[in-house]
Amino acid sequence: MRVAAVDDDLTQLDLTKCTLKAMNHHCHTFTEGAALMNELRRESFDLLLLDWELPDISGPDIVRWVRSNVKENIPILFVTNRRGERNVVEGLGVGADDFMSKPVGVAELAARIQALLRRAYVAPRAKEESWGRYRFIPAAARLEVDGEVVQLTQREYDLALFLFRNMGRLISRRHMLESVWKTNNPGGTELMSRSLDTHVSRVRTLLALRPENGYRLSAVYGQGYRFEAVHDPMTDAGAL
Repeated sequence: MRVAAVDDDLTQLDLTKCTLKAMNHHCHTFTEGAALMNELRRESFDLLLLDWELPDISGPDIVRWVRSNVKENIPILFVTNRRGERNVVEGLGVGADDFMSKPVGVAELAARIQALLRRAYVAPRAKEESWGRYRFIPAAARLEVDGEVVQLTQREYDLALFLFRNMGRLISRRHMLESVWKTNNPGGTELMSRSLDTHVSRVRTLLALRPENGYRLSAVYGQGYRFEAVHDPMTDAGAL
């Protein structure tokens, strides 16, 4: 998963980053709220960890901005020096999903992060995952469409499964590169960017991800890609 953490306490940021790395998640750190908000205008994340008191903007104000400006309902965890029922109620009231008071223990932080991610994102099933005609068997890296095996490279399979698991979300290019290509290159090289576009095009073609087949995989200028299910006009007409 891809996580963003903002805190002006560098020691806490380092602890958070190490905790997430141990959990096999990518962590992007910020020391000012404005920097995070600017990043959210063009990047996507699976979870946000926020301090309450920052040099430029308060944590609650960031939450309000996120809930008003980011379409996806990203889970948000406060990690703050604030404590007491009044602060917890205020933090949850503005739209955060959980609240921790510093100092935080690594085990509790990891447990709360895992709980938020588990609630927000459906855990993959062990044997297979299916979406209509599309059946993924992760253990064998195999994809079947209408019962027929589709020949894919490992990268194409990983990308296809990532898209289906994130259906409906706007996913940034860097998010896709980190999750599928396992690269932490901040901007992504031009070669990596072209490789991403080529693989997306091939997956779209090989899996026939077109509106007439019930799905749309589209590029969003300056941000990334959105894969979504669409209504089939023929199916809708037949239901009348």
